[in-house]
Amino acid sequence: MSPERENRAVQPGRTKKVLIVAGEASGDLHGANLVREMKEVDPGIQFYGIGGKRLQEAGVDLVARSSEMAVVGLTEVFAKFGFILNVFFRLKKSLGAEKPDLAVLIDYPDFNIPLARAAKKSGVKVFYYISPQVWAWRKGRIRSIKKYIDRMAVIFPFEKDFYEKAGVAVTFVGHPLLDTARATGSREEVRLKLGLDRRATTVALLPGSRDNEVTRLLPLMTKAAEILSEEFPGVQFVLPLADTLDEGLVTSIIRRSTAKVLVVADSIYDVLAAADVAVVTSGTATVETALMETPMVVVYRVSGLTYYVGRLLVDVQNIAMANIIAGKTVVVELIQDDATAVAIAKEVAEILRDDIKKGAIVEELKKVRERLGSPGAAKRAARLAVELLNSNG
Repeated sequence: MSPERENRAVQPGRTKKVLIVAGEASGDLHGANLVREMKEVDPGIQFYGIGGKRLQEAGVDLVARSSEMAVVGLTEVFAKFGFILNVFFRLKKSLGAEKPDLAVLIDYPDFNIPLARAAKKSGVKVFYYISPQVWAWRKGRIRSIKKYIDRMAVIFPFEKDFYEKAGVAVTFVGHPLLDTARATGSREEVRLKLGLDRRATTVALLPGSRDNEVTRLLPLMTKAAEILSEEFPGVQFVLPLADTLDEGLVTSIIRRSTAKVLVVADSIYDVLAAADVAVVTSGTATVETALMETPMVVVYRVSGLTYYVGRLLVDVQNIAMANIIAGKTVVVELIQDDATAVAIAKEVAEILRDDIKKGAIVEELKKVRERLGSPGAAKRAARLAVELLNSNG
């Protein structure tokens, strides 16, 4: 044991303190579930760090909010760099002032890997829950992970082999969304609950969880909805509003369209259960849609500079996790210049018209769900984290 670790060894009767960092909306959800499960194991643990509404409700003392930290693309990083750097140094300073016994880091690698390095130097043990996608791009980061992370808990099955080959202590815990991705009723029941026509063709629009994603992609989705409204009389559109979004931004974009889009809050799984097909922004929502076994068309756009750099760095054929997990293209991806209203409408229409194609997609999504393990990921991850918290190594 290092001198720093020896000085920080958890003493009997002393309150244990954990620093947790979830820099994005999905991390806030998974982090909150992890915190609750850790408290089930040890109710006396105190938490502070970065997160959103869910982590705060779980009892975490927030230093900064994840909504202020989340970025997409190089241009947004530049805009928020000063704020993010300030938060980083505040947390780094807290390693000495607060003397946490464990750092729990959730995804958000460009912030969390340097923080892991600082934690390691301060003698703080590091638990990483939900891996950075080093298998897709910037694989050199695996060296830092091996050096600074004490334990990695991964949520995709192929990640375990990747990390084991690199010599990282890793456990596959399953995907945490398996515990939450369920509707409150049958398709007919949730349509009635949402105020939708029970019998009408229904398309879900999921424009992302960040304002800049919505600004880029929702106008394309509403234009596609206009085209589909002409091809399929009576078709209805529904958008589940992420709690990280500005509702005014969403409604202002929808008002500029002739398509009628119903906006509902906090009902993503009911919306997906109600939908015949979904138009989904690449990200966590593609996993949620796959778990609900809803056919989807995946879309994504970033700034030209971010896309150019990404093409140079990213080493995967697909970007949608459903396709990556399946190991093949199960759902259509419309990326950058291919993401047009006409293309979106065309792909959605093909699924709506072809029951055989739709059924084949559903069968492949069922296989994706099976590969993601069994419910209880947060509980399994929490046991690993508490075990590391209480260890003397």
